[in-house]
Amino acid sequence: MLELLSPLSAGVNLALVLLSVVTSALSAAAGIGGGTLLIISMAQVMPATALIPVHGMVQLGSNGGRAAMTWRHIRRDIVAAFLPGVVVGAVVAAWLLIRLPYGVLELCIAAFVLYSCWGPGLPQRAVGRVGTVIAGALTTLLSSLVGASGPMVASFIKLGMSERLPRVATFATCMTFQHLTKAFIFGFAGFVFRDWLGLMLAMVAAGFVGTWLGLRLLNRVTDNRFDFLFKWTLTLLALRLIWLGMERLGEG
Repeated sequence: MLELLSPLSAGVNLALVLLSVVTSALSAAAGIGGGTLLIISMAQVMPATALIPVHGMVQLGSNGGRAAMTWRHIRRDIVAAFLPGVVVGAVVAAWLLIRLPYGVLELCIAAFVLYSCWGPGLPQRAVGRVGTVIAGALTTLLSSLVGASGPMVASFIKLGMSERLPRVATFATCMTFQHLTKAFIFGFAGFVFRDWLGLMLAMVAAGFVGTWLGLRLLNRVTDNRFDFLFKWTLTLLALRLIWLGMERLGEG
């Protein structure tokens, strides 16, 4: 049964569904990180051509569920300013989207993850209507090309509010709109979503379970301990992904 979910093996499909529970719980509890951990894990086992569109649709379901569960806490002014940038970024991404050489996508994702973990944060002046539009455009473009824009969006949103629950709700809403654009971008580029539909639906359903669990752990996670463990987990996965990307470049 599990082998019918996607072109991957039954064991890999099961692992990805379980991972969707964990990463959705992580995003709900800590407000960041689940999508990045998910894509860098998926990149270890999935073909590059399917990675970003499948991850995008799973994250659409996960973030959409989280936004629905926390809708009372959404900062609508931030979302309204973010949306025009999302549209601009999606149009540019559809124009730029090309098939990257074998192995390059893995290296791009690894580089972005390492930067998001250890690079400088966004300046305070990024907050504001113009800054929000620019952030929406740049992160949507980045999301369509390397998949994992969540850390940048979360860093931007964190500048504008201090309470964790509004941050989680607003982040989930912005990411829902951002991932929604991928259905149009990759559909236009010719990706066949039908081949991966079973896996995507199973991971979305698992994501709802993870979100429900994560929201109940929301106030039990300490920021400092989480940041330390999470950064090093992503760093180790990124280093392995660099190795994998170099191997695939050599095969190409």
